[in-house]
Order: sequence, then C-alpha cells, then structure tokens
Amino acid sequence: MDHAAHVVDIASLAERLRAELAAADAAAGQLVRGCPIVIAEVGELTRSIDPDEYIPHHVSIGPYHRTKSPHLAMDGEKVQCLGAVLSSAIAGTTLEVYLEELTSLEGRARSCYAHSFEHMDGAEFVRMLLLDACYVLVKVGGVLEAAAARRGNGGEAPPASGGGGHMMAGVAVVRDVLYLAENQIPFFAVDKVYNLTVPDSGDSAADAIAAYVRELLRDQQYSVATPAVAGPDEIGNLLHLLHMHFTPTSPSPSLATGSEATGGGKGRRVGRWRTATEYHSAGVRFRARPLVGKSARSILDVKLIGGGGTLEIPRLNIDAETWRLLRNLVALEQSNPGAAGGSHHVTAYCVFVSQLACTPWDVELLSRRGVISHGLGSHAEVAELFAGLCKGVAFRADDPRSNYLHATWRTLEGRFQCRPRRWAAWLMLRYFSNPWLAVGLVAAAVGLVCTVVQAVYSVLSYTSGGS
Repeated sequence: MDHAAHVVDIASLAERLRAELAAADAAAGQLVRGCPIVIAEVGELTRSIDPDEYIPHHVSIGPYHRTKSPHLAMDGEKVQCLGAVLSSAIAGTTLEVYLEELTSLEGRARSCYAHSFEHMDGAEFVRMLLLDACYVLVKVGGVLEAAAARRGNGGEAPPASGGGGHMMAGVAVVRDVLYLAENQIPFFAVDKVYNLTVPDSGDSAADAIAAYVRELLRDQQYSVATPAVAGPDEIGNLLHLLHMHFTPTSPSPSLATGSEATGGGKGRRVGRWRTATEYHSAGVRFRARPLVGKSARSILDVKLIGGGGTLEIPRLNIDAETWRLLRNLVALEQSNPGAAGGSHHVTAYCVFVSQLACTPWDVELLSRRGVISHGLGSHAEVAELFAGLCKGVAFRADDPRSNYLHATWRTLEGRFQCRPRRWAAWLMLRYFSNPWLAVGLVAAAVGLVCTVVQAVYSVLSYTSGGS
C-alpha cells in the first residue's frame, strides 16, 4: 500500500482551520452585536413531524423560501407595495435613498441568518430586503396607511375602521408573514423603511406593528400582554415580536417546598408530566384561568392554587393555526438558546400540554373543564396533535431558568406520589361523585356503626348480668 498518497500537510491544514475559526468568531461577534435573533432553518428531525407547519403557502419573506419556491416570491405584488411606500414618502425621499440606506445594512442583515446565501449578490439581497419590508408595512394591519393618515391629520390618529378593517387580507398572509420562523427578514430593515417613509409619524415601526400584534393575539385569546419594547434593535423579526407576548408572569415556586415538592426524593430529576386523567385520579382539579391582564397575561400563565390541589390553566382555543404558531415559536427558541436569558418558556409550555393532553380521555376531561376548546373532528385527533407537538425538541427540564414550570412539576409529582391522597381521591371519584352511591355508602356506614354499637351493648349486658 502506498502511504505517500495519504501524507497530510499539517502546516497548511492548520493555517486553513485558523482562518475558518477567525471567520466563525467574527461572524458570531457580529451576530451578537447586530442581531438579537438568528433566523435559521428548522431542524430536519422537528420538520419531519409536519413539514407544512414551517413553509409558506402564500408569500415568501426573506431568502430561505425565495430560492426554494420562486413562485412564492410574489414580486408583482411586492413592487405594488413599493409603489405605495414611495407614494407615502416625504418629499425628497427617492428610491435611491431607500437603496442606499439598505445597502449600508446588507452585511448586518446577512449576519442575522444561519446561512450565508452567497448565491445572492448584493444587489439581489438589497432588492429582497426592500421589497419584503414594503410588503410587511403595507400588509400588516395597515401600519403604513395609518402612519401616513396621522401625518395628514397633524399627528392625530385616523378614525378607526370597523369590522377589523386594519387586519390582514387573509389567514394565509398572517400565517406566512408572522408565524413562520424561516420566513423572516431582520426587523431593523423594516424599521429603516418605515422611518424613511414617515419620519414624522410620531411613533416607530416597532410601536405600530406591536399594536397590531397585540390586537391579533387578544382576538385569538393567546395573550393580553403588553411587553415593553424599547426599540427596533431589541426585535429580531416579526415572529420574535410575537414571542415577546408569551412570557409567564411568574411561576409558583412557593408551592414547591419540602418533601412533597420533590416527590418524596430530594434532588429528584424532573421527568415526564403525568396525564390529566392521572392527575385527576390523584385529586388534582382543573380550572380554566381567564386572561385578565395582571392575573394571567398569556396561555403560558399556568398556576397551582390550594396547596397544589387545583391547577389553573388559561383556555387554549385550538384552530387550524394554533399548532403552526406554537411549533414555530418553539423553533425560534431552539435556534436561539441564549435568547431571553436562556429561558425557553414556550417550549416548556408545549412540553407540558403535549404530555398533559396526549390521550382522547385527557382532551375530553380538559374540554369539560374549559381548559381546551376545539372544533376539530374528535378528541382523538386533538390528542394526536398534542402528542406530536414537541417531537425532536431539545429541552432542559431540570433547569429552572429554561423550565418556568419546574416547581409546578415537582409539586404535582409529590401529590401524585402520596398514596393516602390517591386513595382519598379514588374514594371521592368512585363513590362521592355519584349522589346515590354516596347516600348508599353513608347508609352502609351508619348501619355498620349501629351494628357495632348494638354488639358492644349486648356484650356489656351479658357480662353485667353474669356478674
């Protein structure tokens, strides 16, 4: 065998790897400085569960699906949106001004993607940023139209249109522009176009679009939160803006104390959640928690009360877009493990509900309690969707910083492991839930007590007479 053909030039290989390391370090530093959120493709293991939940069906935003599905580029409609932007722009803001400003942001924008897209030259990339930003500003809630109207009214808000006139044209556009993790452009590009167009509108693109997002999420009863957004540099993209509305107010760590909180074993690792029917058999009651601002602000605000005997969960209204929104929010957290201090709140919630409601009996129970509302074909169909919600997802359940429901799991597990409570709960469910059975059981107990008392008196009378 000729070993000479396999001689490795160590010095040359080391030099090449050092250059690659330097480039990677530079890219990572640029990402940290300029992009709060990286826009990445969804992993194949996660995508394989339901690929349609991650791809646009109406319009592509950003480079990922522009190249994969050219028919979704919708350049004709986007050029019309560009025309609307130019028509609304202040005097002197020409097309060249927009292109110059976005060209200065090209490098920063490219660094926000997990891929380099070297096949797109600078002109094509900047054209994409401009057209997509114009499309977002025209289509999302009439943001640009409202800003232009405020300027025309001397800064006053235009008359509100009834019947949701400022909502998007259709469900397909909402899904593609707001919900999809891959179908995004950096928010600072949208903000730049907005500021060039209506610099005297009195607000920013972040304020205007956040107002629309709040209206959308409140209408769907997913969130009533009003997160503080200081500026566009804190917003990675539109999905990230939605994600900011899904932050739990606070977990309930005070409940997770003592041996009950650890399930009878100090330091026990957090395991799988029990199903709703299992918790129910251990005496845990389920109750729908209303979204009322300071109390519960989003569907993530799960709360234990009554020493762990009642679990309050905000109602989850399930429709055709629920799974798409949750899955893409999870995908955003998976691609950005360091975002929001490492907290994966939406992932923690999805792991919780996917294991709590993974059988038809669980969905039926939670539906009766008002925790789940759905119009799908059957409870079994909903349970199957819940069961597959977090397949392929990596999650550190034992880290309280990642898992805001860490203490809740421990308290519930301690309650489930307590055998006297399980027996008491079984008696309540088996006998006292039916009034006739309860009456019969009480009558039998009274009869038994009377029989015992009669026997005791008989024995006492016999012994007294004999003495």
